[in-house]
Amino acid sequence: MKTKAVRLYGKNDLRLEEFELPEIKDDEILAKVVTNSICMSSHKAAEQGNTHKRVPENIAKEPVIIGHEFCGEIVEVGGKWADKFTAGNKFSIQPALNYKGSLDAPGYSYQWIGGNATYVIIPNEVMEMDCLLPYNGEAYFHGSLSEPVSCIVGTYHAMYHTTPGSYVHEMEIVEGGKMAIIAGVGPMGLGAIDYAIHNDRRPALLVVTDIDQARLDRAALLYSVEEAKQNGVELVYLNTGNVDDPNKALVDLTGGEGYNDVFVMAPVRMLVEQADAILTRDGCLNFFAGPSTTEFSSTINFYDVHYAAHHIVGTSGGNTADMKESLDMMEKGLLNPASMVTHVGGIDSVSQTIIDLPQIPGGKKLIYTQIDMPLTALADFAELGKDDEFFATLAKIVDEHSGLWSLEAEQYLLSAKLA
Repeated sequence: MKTKAVRLYGKNDLRLEEFELPEIKDDEILAKVVTNSICMSSHKAAEQGNTHKRVPENIAKEPVIIGHEFCGEIVEVGGKWADKFTAGNKFSIQPALNYKGSLDAPGYSYQWIGGNATYVIIPNEVMEMDCLLPYNGEAYFHGSLSEPVSCIVGTYHAMYHTTPGSYVHEMEIVEGGKMAIIAGVGPMGLGAIDYAIHNDRRPALLVVTDIDQARLDRAALLYSVEEAKQNGVELVYLNTGNVDDPNKALVDLTGGEGYNDVFVMAPVRMLVEQADAILTRDGCLNFFAGPSTTEFSSTINFYDVHYAAHHIVGTSGGNTADMKESLDMMEKGLLNPASMVTHVGGIDSVSQTIIDLPQIPGGKKLIYTQIDMPLTALADFAELGKDDEFFATLAKIVDEHSGLWSLEAEQYLLSAKLA
């Protein structure tokens, strides 16, 4: 079967090509990809080429398909897996296989599987590691976003606190405690707010900060104070750029106690130091944001590490259990990661989007691999719609869903472009 895919040949050498896939083996699965959301990790892989720890050295001769946040349909199942998987079923993939200790992952390391493709061959190790995940939701883009959402789920589960009188740590955030999400209205911050409000284990107080009032206002529309209150959470949005002493303002919101759990969503030294300063006793600081430089460092008060039992944790990605939880919550309508999506495009827009990603504003860039379409911001649909009925209809649908991408938008896009 022919596939069209974006393959990595070297540093920033991405090529959209059509080629023949080999026949699947007895232990493999043929699948159709419908959506892939572009991750900064793909930009890093393209930027580093074969020096990236997950990318093979020989990509100049055996290029790999890039992209690891994808969702689609199973087309054909090899005999080994016929009793577990069925053609026509939707799927998502946990790319961090950890197969026999290897770093190899779909979207980084394989010739025949990656998210930015029309059809792929899923190798045996994906199924062996239980990383081919059934998805029963309607919207394909939700399945793609289950991977970034799983990173949020995993970071909540990684929080830890002491058990009085012992060295046993209790995992998770403090239920009914005080939580802050610093620089928390970017795409992953929005997802963290969503999970904090709708997960079974919630804080009593959630303070979300940023210095961009427009982004704070958008977050407050998406996740309102009233909705949070209905779920037992007091939600406060704070523009720390508008107060003289941000640390004091943050601590004052807790009644002077400080925070049990603090998430830092941007790799900025002063924000790490701010998070450290507002922790209460036995507080846990989660450095969520991945820095782009190996030299990134910050000052931490080690007096408080010793005498106030402050903890620091960092997570990079979620595991399979986190991804299953993400899919389950989305299927049940408890999480809606649509707030992450700010741009939509087709497979022809992938290469330049990956290369330019740090310079493109907004949140997630969602790719529909079965179509061609320039990468387009949702906010630009209305203007483009003045001369184009397709964008005019999309603009209307997006407006009806509070400015968010949706199942209805996805279905219209695919019907219009694939007709």
